[in-house]
Amino acid sequence: MITSKDYVQQHKERFINELIDLLKIPSISADSAYKKDMFSTATLVEKSLKEAGCTKTEICETPGYPVVYGERIVDENLPTVLVYGHYDVQPADPIDLWDSPAFEPVIKKTAIHPEGAIFARGACDDKGQFYMHVKALEYMVKNEELPCNVKFMIEGEEEVGSVNLAWFIKNNKEKLANDVILISDTGMIAKDTPSITTGLRGLSYVEVEVTGPNRDLHSGLYGGAVANPINILTKMIASLHDENNHITIPGFYDKVEELSKAERAKMAEAPFSLEKYKEALAITDVYGEEGYTTNERNSIRPTLDVNGIWGGYIGEGAKTVIPSKAFAKISMRLVPNQDWEEITNLFQKHFESIAPAAVEVKVKPHHGGQGYVTPIDGIEFQAASLAYQQTFGKEPIPQRSGGSIPIVAMFEEELKSKTVLMGFGLDSDAIHSPNEHFGVWNYLKGIETIPYFYKHFTALKKQ
Repeated sequence: MITSKDYVQQHKERFINELIDLLKIPSISADSAYKKDMFSTATLVEKSLKEAGCTKTEICETPGYPVVYGERIVDENLPTVLVYGHYDVQPADPIDLWDSPAFEPVIKKTAIHPEGAIFARGACDDKGQFYMHVKALEYMVKNEELPCNVKFMIEGEEEVGSVNLAWFIKNNKEKLANDVILISDTGMIAKDTPSITTGLRGLSYVEVEVTGPNRDLHSGLYGGAVANPINILTKMIASLHDENNHITIPGFYDKVEELSKAERAKMAEAPFSLEKYKEALAITDVYGEEGYTTNERNSIRPTLDVNGIWGGYIGEGAKTVIPSKAFAKISMRLVPNQDWEEITNLFQKHFESIAPAAVEVKVKPHHGGQGYVTPIDGIEFQAASLAYQQTFGKEPIPQRSGGSIPIVAMFEEELKSKTVLMGFGLDSDAIHSPNEHFGVWNYLKGIETIPYFYKHFTALKKQ
């Protein structure tokens, strides 16, 4: 019997080249200019699933971009694993900060990845990670190592809030029926320290607009007499945090889950170097909510951040104007028990209430999702843990993530099954940023590890 490790070594160049071909297509769901590329990517994903061993594949229409579905049913009496991933990617902006073009993948060596990393938008989030599952299926099918049924659901709207995924799931519950949902859209602590993400933060994303005069005004003739929307907006945003970086929206913390000292102590066991963290980000100090460590701030605590702000004149040279409007995009990462729609309403009510009478404020909700916690005593977590132990030689550390995958809570509500998050990316992979990359070692290690999850989950399910 050939092991997954041996199979990966035999085919690694092909595996890498196939991923590079996938990464070349700019499947940016947020920009309608890339609509043709989105459909081209879906077609390529379906082709890959078919070639890997799915006996049924289809590109399923939705009111937006399609969902690519694939399945291989071994025996109706055996467990079924549903693999979720997404083929859409973030915009590449700011393009001038990339060292190489975002959609012209290159492999470069780094200090963390001396064996090389693939630099391209979507390399880690999520093309590289979902494609690990496609290649893991190929190994299991060709070597008769698939112990149960498998289904794939690869969507094209995750980066814009999975706006049509709930519609798709509600209309395809029988097709998507499963015993566990397997996702690789998260990371692990380090290459020598495997971890399983057991918690995700929720998300509320809004856009705000502040309007002053009915047109841009001469700052000499009107300055000091008319409200400047940019000045007002920045003051309003600054007031959303107090001196301890505590969010000031009334009711914001009412349902926040407070972890026990024991749970916080367990989290602290994960290896972490504050100096290396600062060095990697080129910062002189960290910054955040008083009373919590860096790892707690970015995982078990809610946050509020401005993701973009604009207004007035930003071209070359000077133009002395008081702008008519100013805008900002704001995201709030939420912890379990915080309902994203409730938080959005609290934000809107508060933000409108603190606006001076001299301006008009509009709050436009974009999208959001609930947080999620995976129990570590279930067979889903146990199977993943055993898989990591076989390929890494050590037990993975349970870890809560600061990121959000809003559809995970929806999966459990609609499909009545638990999700296990087996991520192989690293914090340094620069997802959503210029120079996003995914280590070749991590990519291949994922393909090697995933088949063992199927093996152990099937065995535990039979007990």
